[in-house]
Amino acid sequence: MSLNSQKYQQMANAIRFLSAEAIEKAKSGHPGMPLGMADVAAVLFGKYLNVNPDAPRWFNRDRFVLSAGHGSMLLYSLFYLLGYRDITIEDIKNFRQLGAKTAGHPEFGHLSGIDMTTGPLGQGISSAVGMALAERVINAKFGDLLCNHYTYAICGDGCLMEGISEEAISLAGLWKLNKLIVFWDNNNITIDGTVDKASCTDQIARFKAVGWNTISINGHDYAQIETAIETAQKSDKPTLIACKTTIGFGAPNKQGTSKVHGAPLGADELAMMKQNLGWTAAPFEVPVDAMAAWRAAGQKAAARYEQWEQLAGQNAEFLKYINNELPQNWDKALNELKKQTIKEQTKVATRKASQMCLNDLVRFVPQMIGGSADLAASNLTFADGMKTITASDYNGNNIMYGIREHAMGAILNGLALHGGVIPYGGTFFVFSDYLRPSMRLAALMGLRVIYVLTHDSIGVGEDGPTHQPIEHLASYRAMPNINVFRPCDVVETAEAWQLAVLNEKTPSILALSRQSVPTLRETADENKTAKGGYIISAAQGVIKATLIATGTEVSLAVDAQKQLRNLGIEVNVVSMPCCELFDRQSEEYRRAVLGSVPRIAIEAGSTFGWHKYVGDNGAVLGIDSFGASGKGDEVYAHFGLTVENVVKTVQKFI
Repeated sequence: MSLNSQKYQQMANAIRFLSAEAIEKAKSGHPGMPLGMADVAAVLFGKYLNVNPDAPRWFNRDRFVLSAGHGSMLLYSLFYLLGYRDITIEDIKNFRQLGAKTAGHPEFGHLSGIDMTTGPLGQGISSAVGMALAERVINAKFGDLLCNHYTYAICGDGCLMEGISEEAISLAGLWKLNKLIVFWDNNNITIDGTVDKASCTDQIARFKAVGWNTISINGHDYAQIETAIETAQKSDKPTLIACKTTIGFGAPNKQGTSKVHGAPLGADELAMMKQNLGWTAAPFEVPVDAMAAWRAAGQKAAARYEQWEQLAGQNAEFLKYINNELPQNWDKALNELKKQTIKEQTKVATRKASQMCLNDLVRFVPQMIGGSADLAASNLTFADGMKTITASDYNGNNIMYGIREHAMGAILNGLALHGGVIPYGGTFFVFSDYLRPSMRLAALMGLRVIYVLTHDSIGVGEDGPTHQPIEHLASYRAMPNINVFRPCDVVETAEAWQLAVLNEKTPSILALSRQSVPTLRETADENKTAKGGYIISAAQGVIKATLIATGTEVSLAVDAQKQLRNLGIEVNVVSMPCCELFDRQSEEYRRAVLGSVPRIAIEAGSTFGWHKYVGDNGAVLGIDSFGASGKGDEVYAHFGLTVENVVKTVQKFI
């Protein structure tokens, strides 16, 4: 064995035993992947991957995504060995314990080296495509000296079986993201047994078919690993390195079987593994030579980092860009749009209002990158002056995803995680179900991702129940850390966009209408949407009831208010564009807005969740069945969402 191979073997075994011992102590975890991919990780992190543990969020570092997130101890072992300051041996020992940084799956924000929360299979490799795209886009704007790095990912059979990966790798091939390198842990094992019981896919042929470079190697042969990485780095395409490995490598009785995938080795097997691999160090100890090699690896990019920092410090535009610093007066045009709308009493669909906002946003916020899942003509996500990103020209700001909502959701996350990009993506609201796993991860990670979700209700009309969202508003309102905006006119739409762009730690949904709505706001001096809910049309006498509505139903409520006034009944109309923001207001404010009178909520969607606002002395006019095919106004009437029904309901309660 060469000296180089001996060093790599020491480094790899340090990963193996820290991982196995932590999992054994926790009595929980997945040792198979860390043991099987330790050799690949030792070469990649030991020689090639450029990171700086002393400056872990260095913008021009290489990105690394552990798509097979169940093998998280591989990542934690690497961080400790490389010398990241925010992880200690005690953190390794506390693996999977409540409150520990070393959670069961990598959690973005828990440790500075984690580039993404992973666990739901397929999400990591798909978001890595977004990271690689962001790198190319920023490189096209600022050049090789400021942004020029690789995105690496390790994935397993599960990631490649999940359908989202097909959509994502297809786009990566289309865009020729040659700085994306994926290592496939090709061990032929899943939880339930061997891969051939559930899949006959030729993964090499599959990746080649969508424009990838592919390399097959022995994942335990250090020379082959080195050669593969160096070949991949020179490719003009994204590269899949298929690493033939043995799951649980080194564990004499369990390696190569599903028994080692998701359970600790057990004390006896761990002892035999130590004997098998010649490991004599005490538990959670790393031999001096192995630790020295790892700490040296952690410093290998220090000079590159210092050079980059000096260059970046001389480019104020670049620093503002990568820190997502908004230009001065970035929303001045939006504020002018609001005033003009009120003056002209503009009547448009809120999806059109959104495009009017984007025309101003894209001009003044250079980090904004948008796109749509082949629905730009309907979502109206393409703004004036936008340029589509292609493999021959990355210096653009529009992404054509094709009919790939799943991949779009994950790529949006990758763009946001990379930094230097404020991403938004569009589809029909009902098809947000295809985005939901990625949206949940965006909320969990606290990312500024903006979803333009149009055709937000039964107002879609003739396309019928398959295209009419019913439960969607309620379901996203139930999701933690995501703001659901359903604006009622151009003014509220502009306010929602302002809030979405400003909120760096929370994704935003803009649920937008197909049908036109009148301008209801009379002033725009204050961003009232920021309160979540407010009185948009006040009673002119003694208040008998409060009408609460969102989106297109706010104008319906205002029309009902006028009819009730003719009957001598005064009501307040409350617009509730964002329940999440309203719930954060003081109890005093919320009580003042809703009043102590009977409350009637009106929304063309599920009634679920509205009862907390109306209480026992009130009603919710909504839809608790699927929709129907017909003209939009007729479908509204069919489900009782009419002025007449609102009036009757108010009369019933007063």
